[in-house]
Amino acid sequence: MAVMTLRIPDDLDPSIRAGAEAAGLSLNAYIVRAARRQAVLDAAQRLAELGLGDDLCGEGDAL
Repeated sequence: MAVMTLRIPDDLDPSIRAGAEAAGLSLNAYIVRAARRQAVLDAAQRLAELGLGDDLCGEGDAL
């Protein structure tokens, strides 16, 4: 596991904390979940750009 320091602009802090609270997550868990979700979306977009988004490995998954 990597340790990172994240600096959140003051104007974003309240909304991020409110989102974490609404989701019932710690601030750390909320930010990790958001980063993971974005990484998956970025990878899916890249696969789609490569023409692999219609059918992934024939398993019935699609983007």
